[in-house]
Amino acid sequence: MEDLSYIGRLDNGLLVLLKELPIAPLVSHWVWYRVGSRDEVPGRTGISHWVEHMLFKGTERYPAGVLDRLISRVGGTWNAFTYLDWTTFFETLPAEHLDLALDLEADRMVNARFAEEDVASERTVIISERQGHENEPLFRLGEEVQAAAFRVHSYHHEVIGDMVDLETMTRDDLYQHYRTYYAPNNAVLALAGDFRVEEVLPRIERTFGALAPRPEPPRLNRPEPPQHGERRVIVEGPGETTFVQLAYRAPRGADPDFMAYYVLDSLLTGPSNLNFFGSDLSHHTSRLYRRLVDGGLAVSVSGSLQATIDPYLYWITIVVHPDHTPEEVIRAVEEEIQRLQDTPPPTTELERARKQAKALFAYNSESITAQAFWMGYTAMFAAYDWARDFIPRLYALTADDIQTVAQRYMRPQQRITGIYIPTDAGGR
Repeated sequence: MEDLSYIGRLDNGLLVLLKELPIAPLVSHWVWYRVGSRDEVPGRTGISHWVEHMLFKGTERYPAGVLDRLISRVGGTWNAFTYLDWTTFFETLPAEHLDLALDLEADRMVNARFAEEDVASERTVIISERQGHENEPLFRLGEEVQAAAFRVHSYHHEVIGDMVDLETMTRDDLYQHYRTYYAPNNAVLALAGDFRVEEVLPRIERTFGALAPRPEPPRLNRPEPPQHGERRVIVEGPGETTFVQLAYRAPRGADPDFMAYYVLDSLLTGPSNLNFFGSDLSHHTSRLYRRLVDGGLAVSVSGSLQATIDPYLYWITIVVHPDHTPEEVIRAVEEEIQRLQDTPPPTTELERARKQAKALFAYNSESITAQAFWMGYTAMFAAYDWARDFIPRLYALTADDIQTVAQRYMRPQQRITGIYIPTDAGGR
């Protein structure tokens, strides 16, 4: 991955990352805010996600509906995401219309309306979204596992928030959150595409430079204490499918152990997709797929490792075969992990895992939108060097590094085990 063409800060604190990519007459413009569910306290869970929704309700200059028409009219796309550590908004559109993206994001950084009627309508939308999730066994199970994993740290709750908070938060709560965290000195602008730095930088300074910084937002500092034994949660619900989720402790994205853990993930379940809108690869050569699916114990198995500011989790999700039990599946997973802990992976297997991880990273870095994504995403938990040096760091790892990480993090005593037990289709 190429170096950035420019990195710098405006006088108001906005971090600006620019990469010239004259491969197509397009630009992808992202504004990232350092705020997510990690910054929420009980009574305000889900507020970051809700505020993201509110920014699509528009400003006085760009009312709701106008934004969408303007982007569509010039052949662009746009969207937004909220996660544990961040919230981001982006537009990918023809390069000649970059000023539209700059202007609308600068405007809604400070001028979002938060009308009472819009708050009420989005409350209904988000509650309905939450209710839809609650009908999904894996959401219900994952929420219980996550809550069991984090008793102290604010990773405790789902990004969408708890129902009681969605029902009781007010317009003033949302607006205060917006005014606290949406400011140039708490944001990163990432731009990739067909432009010249010397031409576009004055336009960014003209559009965003006049926005006033705000006081440094508060940050929760509640490290999760060590776990001293396996935690188990059982969820019962409608359906006919039994699920198992095993959540192991994982290092923060900037930790030196993270890359070795990523290769460990590739060995066990196939490499996780770190790009939130990228594609996955086949995982049929992974150890757990061969042991569980090919071995008839499970219908499917997948893993998930994400780069976060603070230590988070590595998830292994398994659909149990109807002819087998959760305990049989868990025992098989433990045996495969024990194999890695006892013996470093052979060279041929390590090389295959590296190639798969490299291929997934490369495939999900091809587009201009993906390039701009990596620029802002890595700024949330590390720096752009993290993505630029991804492949060299991948190939610097040894089999002993993978074994060490398996021994350090994948102990049953540090695991949260979740089991979803289906009841009859009409019961709970």
